[in-house]
Parts: sequence; structure tokens; C-alpha cells
Amino acid sequence: MSRFTTRLHPRTLRWILAAIAVIVVALLCLLPQPDVNATVRQTRIERLNALVENVYTADFQQMRQEQLIAERDEEPRTIDDIYVKDDPYATNTRSLYVYFTTEHPATVSYTVAAEGYPDFSADAYEGVDGATTEHEFLVLGLLPDVTNTITLTITDETGGTVERVIEREGLGLLGTEEVRLGQPVQPAEGVDLGNGLYAILGNDSDDQDFMFYYDANGVLRGEVPILFYRSHRLLFDDGLMWFSASTEKMAAMDRLGRLVKILDLGDRYILHHDYAFDADQNLVLLATELNRSDGCVQDQIVKLDTDTGKVTPLLDMGDMFPEYKMSTDHAGIDESDLSATGKWDWIHFNTIQMLPDGSALLSARETSTIIKIDDLEGAPTLDYMIGEPSVWAGTPQEDDFLTKVGDFPDTGGQHSIAYVDDPALSDGQYYLYMFDNNYGSAQTRPDFDWTVIDGIVTKYSIATEGAYSQYRRYLVDESAGTYTEVNAFDVPYSPLVSSAQELDGGRVLIDSGLQGLFGVYDESTGELLAQYRMKLNTSYIYRVYEYDFKGFYFA
Repeated sequence: MSRFTTRLHPRTLRWILAAIAVIVVALLCLLPQPDVNATVRQTRIERLNALVENVYTADFQQMRQEQLIAERDEEPRTIDDIYVKDDPYATNTRSLYVYFTTEHPATVSYTVAAEGYPDFSADAYEGVDGATTEHEFLVLGLLPDVTNTITLTITDETGGTVERVIEREGLGLLGTEEVRLGQPVQPAEGVDLGNGLYAILGNDSDDQDFMFYYDANGVLRGEVPILFYRSHRLLFDDGLMWFSASTEKMAAMDRLGRLVKILDLGDRYILHHDYAFDADQNLVLLATELNRSDGCVQDQIVKLDTDTGKVTPLLDMGDMFPEYKMSTDHAGIDESDLSATGKWDWIHFNTIQMLPDGSALLSARETSTIIKIDDLEGAPTLDYMIGEPSVWAGTPQEDDFLTKVGDFPDTGGQHSIAYVDDPALSDGQYYLYMFDNNYGSAQTRPDFDWTVIDGIVTKYSIATEGAYSQYRRYLVDESAGTYTEVNAFDVPYSPLVSSAQELDGGRVLIDSGLQGLFGVYDESTGELLAQYRMKLNTSYIYRVYEYDFKGFYFA
């Protein structure tokens, strides 16, 4: 069979495409108006999904890289001929690539201004420490569909400055998020919340998923499309930012927005809920093993080699806790595939923290237990557990709990545990803080009486009168075999998901996920300093963490 190619004149091609568009519009007009709206919306979603799938490929990223360099290097780019390009790698619609050279070494800062919004200012990180003559960076924070005035301040090594102004119409949003969040509690005069950005991790959507960055004024400064599901946290290493782009892919982005690594977990495992770097900067992930005959989900730990992409199983928790597992009801869901049936979510890990000695701390929501595993990547063994021991009554682990010192209740379905190594503490001591959902329920333990934990809430509704969750901080003493509560305060009730993060300056960031609320609190008093409300796409915001992006986006 012979093959041939017909080349159409560009004008002829435009007429053909226009004719097709007219026909499509005419056909849509024959449908009832609700059907037209639904069809247009569905078509838009499918096109957007396809676009994002293409973005997360090496070929697309290489193509964009070649286009960018070719355009940029067509002519010399000086301080009077600055090259800019919107969202060059299709990874952040609120970003602008900037490139130019200066005769003498200099640093650059910028301010983004748009009518009706507070300014956003930052010092650009250019991949080097100090001044340079070649300037290449991203400006973050352009607002959609309005004129953004970007003022670049270029400072040489003598302190002399010059300014250049760029006007740019911000790209439209790919999603439907708010450009400015509601602020039920605004910072009091004199309260400085810093220059970090709040990363919204998991405002899950049935259409297209994103990471969002918001500033302290609640204004959108980043819209990063991902494939689906959610990103769970951002990890930084050697100039790259790692995050989950789906249940199957981990991605590494450079400071200019280029995806330089896109690693697939293969067909045996999918990610759920969390990941951390080990000592070799490989990723240790909470995972579900696919196609299991027993239907178990969310009970595996695997390692992803960030150089080779190889996936290695580390621990099947069913092998470590067989008696407890068999004591539970065969119930639960696979949160990454809500259509799946017959799942057995008997332990449900939601957080992993890797410790310097190769051990790991795990938060097990379904048992309301915090679990310490030694030598996770070698020959894993149980070290100890923290929580309500009676949950594990009748199993070999019921005597493996640290002793509680003090009169305080244990946790109910805690999330977002965090390990803090404080050099001021004695050997064997560390701090552990978390979002305590304070919710007593487990599908796989329907007969367990969670009211054994004082003050626990057993109703799911966030409207439950008097219900609250808590920020909690423990002092763990491994040498003494004890844990003590050293700080706690009440926060808006969220029976599932949510996060806590200790910030600089004695402040704590809390996401009460099912309420769509996150806020900054004074750590010592529990006073709410600022609060933001985000419109929920489906059910909740999974986590909110603040990042300063120093040495990545910002100097």
C-alpha cells in the first residue's frame, strides 16, 4: 500500500476548521440547553485531562525546553530586551519565566501588582548564591485575566539599583478555584505571617486536580495541575521539588517549572497518603498492593529509587500484625478508587516520618495508634506503639505500648504526625506533634467502644455540638519508655484527614479538612491569628502545609 501526504494551505486549513466548528455549534444548538452546558463542560474537562496527561511526559517537557531555548536565544537578551514566557512547561499557570543578562553581577527582586489585589513581592532565586550576570528565574503570583504589572529591581554589588517594568495579562485558570479566599479571621494589626506560601494539597475534584499556592493575604499565587488524586507533601533535594502527581507517578520539578523526572510505580503498587526521603534521598511511600485476593488496602510500605525508578517492597503490615489483622472485620474502601468493592482497610496508614537512624514513625488511623518501626529498610521490627492499648487487647502487641505520663486522653484517628529532633533534649528523647481528629470510629472495629478515650467524639458530622479536634505535642522518652503531652489546644472539628505544621516564630498551621478551613495559631496560647476558608470541590482539603521555597523559587 502506498502512503502519501497532502499539504493544505494554512488559509484552506483555517476555513476547514472554521466550518467544522460551525457544524459542531449547530449540532449543540439542537440539544436542550442543560444538555448543551453539560456537553460543553464535559468536553472541556476531557480536553484538560488530556492536556495534563501530556504535560507529565518526558517528550512534552523536552519539546517545551527546546522551544523555550530557541525563542530565548534568537537575539541577545539584555536588561533592555528582557525575554519572558508564561508558564513555559505548563506546570504553573501563575508563573512567568524571565531571562536576561547584565554587564555586572547583580541580584533581582520583583513585585507583582494587579488592581484590586495586594502586591506580592519576592527575591528571585537564580540557581546560584549571590549575584550573577545571567538571570533566569520564575516570577510567581500572576493573577488570572487581569493586567499584572511586574516590577523587577536589579541590584548590583555596589548597591546600585535599576528597575524594569513588565506588563502581562495573566493566563486564565485551568480550574475553578477562588482567586482570593475568604478570611473569617484576618490578622490583627502588627501580626506578620511571613512570606511563605500555603500549599493546598488535596482539594480533590471529580474533574481535574491541582496543587494551589496561596499567600498570607489568601490570594492565589500558584496553580499546578496534577494527573489525579492529590499531592501529599513537597520534598526538596538537590534543586528539585518532589511530589505525587497521581497514585502511580512521582514527579520532580526544577525551579523553572520543568518536570525533569517522572517516575511510575508500575503495576503492582499505588501510592496513598504520604511519602518521605530516606538517608539516601530515595522515596519511602505508603502504598496499596494491587490485585490482592484478600482485598487489603493501605497497609504496605515500599521504596522508590529516585535514580533508577525501581520499586522495592519494604514491609507488609499484615506480616507484622497477623493476629490483629485477623481480628478485624473485612470492611473499608480504597480511597484512590472509590468504585472498588470488597476492600479491607484494617490499619489505614496516613503518615510516615523517616528518622535519622533508619527507623520510621507511622500514623495508623484505623487503630488510632502511632507505631515505631526499627530498621525499616533492612529487617523491620516493631519498637513500640503510642495510643490506647485496649484497641490491641488480645494480640501480642498489647504490651508494646509506651507508658503515658500525665492525665490526658489519647488520640482518635490522628493525622499528619511530625517528628522533631531537638538538640536541647536528652538522648532518646524527641517531640512528636499531630492533628488529633478526636474521632472514635473504625469500620473494621464496629464493636469497639471508643468512649474509653475521654472526650472523644463518636459522631461524624462537623456540626456536632461541642465537637472539636486538637493540635497536640508529645515529649517521647524512649529511654524511659514514656510519652507526655507538653502542649495542646482545640481547633475546628474534622473527623477525617487534616494536618498540623509547626512554623517559625512559635506558630502552628492547622488544616481542618472537612470544614475547608485552615488557620495560623499561636503555639503557646492557642489563639487563632488568621484563618482562611476554601470552597470545597467534593469533600475536604486533605492537607495544607506552608513552604518558604527558599533556594527554589525564592532567594
